[in-house]
Amino acid sequence: MEKLIIIIPAYNEAKSISSVIKEVKKVIPQVQISASIVVIDDGSTDQTFKVAKREGVTVLRHIINLGYWGALQTGMLYGYHKGAEYFITLDADGQHLPEEIPKILTPLLKKEADVVIGSCIERGGFSKKLAWTFFRFLTGLKIKDLTSGFRAYNLKAVKLLIDYHYTIFDNADLASLLLLTESGCKIKEVPVQFGERLEGNSKLFSSPFKILKYLIYSVVISISQKRKRRPCC
Repeated sequence: MEKLIIIIPAYNEAKSISSVIKEVKKVIPQVQISASIVVIDDGSTDQTFKVAKREGVTVLRHIINLGYWGALQTGMLYGYHKGAEYFITLDADGQHLPEEIPKILTPLLKKEADVVIGSCIERGGFSKKLAWTFFRFLTGLKIKDLTSGFRAYNLKAVKLLIDYHYTIFDNADLASLLLLTESGCKIKEVPVQFGERLEGNSKLFSSPFKILKYLIYSVVISISQKRKRRPCC
């Protein structure tokens, strides 16, 4: 039974997934607990599934694209049913550096947090930093890097995130942080370095329509959660 599951959601990442898996494998001996990798092929139309399978790791395949949150939940459910106690999520494009895994896992092992975010605020341009400031104001969250998907979770946090009520999250970043905070989880940020994408561009901010959709969805979530926290009259 593995104590740590490293979850890599992938959608059309055939050109980068092999390199990412190899780098993660190099780091596993450093974490000092039993660990394994699971790749979630989220309905890719390229060779992501075959390339990942060749690396000898577990690959779970969605028949259709469920989106980033759907892929994360699949990985978390897999780890939960395997009896894992710790979970790490990182992207398949190479931006999240596997050598930083011990840095975000350590606070969990020391019981200092329930969730650890690999924070890299230097990567954000002016517009992204402005958006972060805006959403911190709306939500009251003190987290600096609101959109980092490079995170570590303990079992307490994952039990919340795999609840079937939250399968419709379309914004895994902000919505999950709000849920975790409202549920009393302790969240800690750890500064890490990010790398350059090995291939492609951000899927979340790849078009003006997707950016607008993200902003509207985030505003609705933020306002609804803020109202939810107001005491009854």
